[in-house]
Amino acid sequence: MALASRLLSRSRQLYASQVILPHEHAVSVRSYAKEAAPSKLPPLKGDEMLKNIFYEVKNKFETALGILRKEKITIDPDDPAAVAQYAKVMKTIREKADLFSESQRIKYTIEQQTQGIPDARTYLLTLQEIRIKSGLTDDLGAEAMMMEALEKVEKEIKKPLMRSDKKNMGLLLAEFGKINIKLGIKKEDLPKYGEELELKIAKEQLQELKKDALEAMETQFKREEFKDEQMVDVKSLDIRNFI
Repeated sequence: MALASRLLSRSRQLYASQVILPHEHAVSVRSYAKEAAPSKLPPLKGDEMLKNIFYEVKNKFETALGILRKEKITIDPDDPAAVAQYAKVMKTIREKADLFSESQRIKYTIEQQTQGIPDARTYLLTLQEIRIKSGLTDDLGAEAMMMEALEKVEKEIKKPLMRSDKKNMGLLLAEFGKINIKLGIKKEDLPKYGEELELKIAKEQLQELKKDALEAMETQFKREEFKDEQMVDVKSLDIRNFI
């Protein structure tokens, strides 16, 4: 069961990670701790919201667990077929539980964190921060090229480029188009890039699962009652048996 719990925790797209609790409702949590008996007062709006969040998280968790009980996962990050199968299972969980894919989550994060940013430079720097926090790498050097393009446009217009300046933002987007051509990035290939990202994440999560499984078995075999047992191959483990 511990291994299954690790599997759930390794999936960053499962249940609670996508439930957002607004700060202004945080005080309502205290009402649950202060009094166990039901109040005679009408329930607070915040309380109802917390209940809804709880049931939403519970339903998403149960949906994920139900799928993991059925689907075979092989803990072998070096096997492309095993990685693809794991990614497929995670995709099924996201679809059934109505969760974001990693690319959708990043898109949502960008939309939320860049709202109200007036200038193009701060916007690009914020994108860089989001990429780093998301654990993504800029292997193509696209960010540096985009900043160079911004420098070129700002030098041409002799002022900082504001996002509300549609005319000069058009110049920047044209420069970005040139960068995409240079890097071989096509808009129609974006779904493929999303799939590649999901496979990369799936492999990383399987690597973590393998590490956790090995550590768990090593700890187990240090116990006296298991000293004569032989450690099994992680790839032979069937997580469904631990749920």
